[in-house]
Amino acid sequence: MLYQICNGAVRFAAETVLEHINFEIRNKEKIAVVGRNGCGKTTLLKLIAGEVELSKRDSDEDIYIARAGKPVIGYLKQNAFEDDSLTMEQEVRKAFSELLAMKAEMERLVVLMEKENEEAAVSRYVRLEERFAYLGGYSFEKEYEIVIKKLGFSPEDKQKKLSEFSGGQQTKIAFARMLLSKPDILLLDEPTNHLDIATISWLEGYLKDYDRAVVIVSHDRMFLDRVVDVVYEIEYKTAVRYPGNYSAFVERKRLNWEKQQKDYELQQKEIERLQTLVERFKNKPTKVAMTRSKLKQIEHMVKIDAPARYDLKSFHADFQPARESVTDVLRAAQLRIGYDRPLAEVTFEQKKGQKIGIIGDNGSGKSTLLRTLTGQLEPLGGSFAFGDRVDIGYFEQQMAQYTSDKTVLEDFWEEFPDLKRLEVRSWLGAFLFGQEEVFKKIDMLSGGEKVRLALAKIFRRLPNYLILDEPTNHMDIVGKESLEAMLKAYPGSVLFVSHDRYFVKEIADSLLVFENGTVNFYPFGYEQYWEKLQADEKERQDQQADGKAQPSVKSTVVSAKDRSPEKAVDALEPLKNVADRKGYNPGKEEAKRKRRLERLEMLIAQKEEELAAYQSQMKEPSIQSDFEKLMELEALCTAADEQLEVLMTEWEESGS
Repeated sequence: MLYQICNGAVRFAAETVLEHINFEIRNKEKIAVVGRNGCGKTTLLKLIAGEVELSKRDSDEDIYIARAGKPVIGYLKQNAFEDDSLTMEQEVRKAFSELLAMKAEMERLVVLMEKENEEAAVSRYVRLEERFAYLGGYSFEKEYEIVIKKLGFSPEDKQKKLSEFSGGQQTKIAFARMLLSKPDILLLDEPTNHLDIATISWLEGYLKDYDRAVVIVSHDRMFLDRVVDVVYEIEYKTAVRYPGNYSAFVERKRLNWEKQQKDYELQQKEIERLQTLVERFKNKPTKVAMTRSKLKQIEHMVKIDAPARYDLKSFHADFQPARESVTDVLRAAQLRIGYDRPLAEVTFEQKKGQKIGIIGDNGSGKSTLLRTLTGQLEPLGGSFAFGDRVDIGYFEQQMAQYTSDKTVLEDFWEEFPDLKRLEVRSWLGAFLFGQEEVFKKIDMLSGGEKVRLALAKIFRRLPNYLILDEPTNHMDIVGKESLEAMLKAYPGSVLFVSHDRYFVKEIADSLLVFENGTVNFYPFGYEQYWEKLQADEKERQDQQADGKAQPSVKSTVVSAKDRSPEKAVDALEPLKNVADRKGYNPGKEEAKRKRRLERLEMLIAQKEEELAAYQSQMKEPSIQSDFEKLMELEALCTAADEQLEVLMTEWEESGS
């Protein structure tokens, strides 16, 4: 057992957040903590991190936290920077402070051993080197470069001050430092926020291969399915442990509820039968013994409680658009989107009732496309046009940061002054703003509550075309499922951006994918896109098996060392000072120079193909989840870049 909470409770003033919490981290488990917003998930993480203490209770129960040894606990927090004047590199490399100190000490010991072959110094060096190797001392520099790159940062970003990055980017930087510090217990609160699908896929592989414990709070169902092997659900202020991933938890919980419900119903029938017998014979002198026996049987029965209903308090508004649109709702032709320069060119058509999801890397142009379509940005080229009678409802990400000193009721009614009070209360109630919630100030709402209020306003306008930019951000799993149900029943058209792959798979019947600098349309949705990725991966593997593709990663590591920049061109005869040679012939030398240029151009083309092959392999799903291979490919790309630079320099000199 690495870590254990026994009968834990956390109270803030008079409010009990957690009660009778039993929680265990066993060895290298990957644990998910799930539950409704506000149930205490983050409080549990803070308790594990030592930022919150157990509350004392008036009972004889054992209440304690136990740890095996002194495990290092890392907790990814928001706004975790003590000094935002530091550069990104300075902040992230704090993760290697111990390794850097060990490296400096090892270098000092080497110098000492060269001068004086002291046994103590040798022994100290051996112990230190073993620890250094165990902590990844010989790979941390490469790992640093890979993590930074996979989180979407450029080499130039390393020297930027923390204060120059956006809030989302700062979260990524804190995340990078946390990953690279490799604590014994890694605590992650919504780690997939601000990450695109490609990065999430890489993170899945990284965490699965992480050789220490991880505790994750997340509403990303597909992410949890692919990473965790244990789920704790916090419900009614306590936690229940379920083995398996998120899908296994959902199924196990359903089966447990059904079994308890069945057992409860059977027991109630038996109690009813016994009570009927007692009532029938209680006044008959010959049946006194029997009735007493039946009453004792009921009294001594271990009562089975009726299972509590799932906490499925969800929002739902069943509405029809005010009018129908034409069949062709949107057409975009070579639409170039961007700000000062084009980010992408988009061509697609959308029919009435079609739901199109948009996925892709951060910064690729997904939200920019929505802003262009809604008139917030001018197109940089091409064209787009909506069909007749298209009424748009637009949800922006920024709506979760909406501020106002008005109450929910005042804010909503102000936008729909023609509605009666009962209509307003009824509509807000459908979005979980009940008797008390409608009088809450907007500024006091959570991000999830602000999203619900924004959706309530948008849907009340009865549009027939929805444009949604990350609508599930800040929502818990039940909230996402509620929105999924609404959109599935919605007869209008939908165009939406989301990083939630499960949500995309459930809603989108077609897909726009911003990938590799292009925008591709998949008419049959996420499954078609995933099958394409799998087919590409299988084709690559088949080609490798047939000897038609690039050498495997393992084999190319060795060959890359052999193909140094010097050896890449050593077969080419130098041209310097050729005029000093005996028998110098200008015509022959010119012909030789041209052949040399052709040879260099061929080598450059080969090296560019090799580099492109490595880069392509790095984007493949199987490689994204294999950290070791990813590091090797990164090294190969660096070597190929260096060799290409040498060849290009030689080509320029030969051509002058």
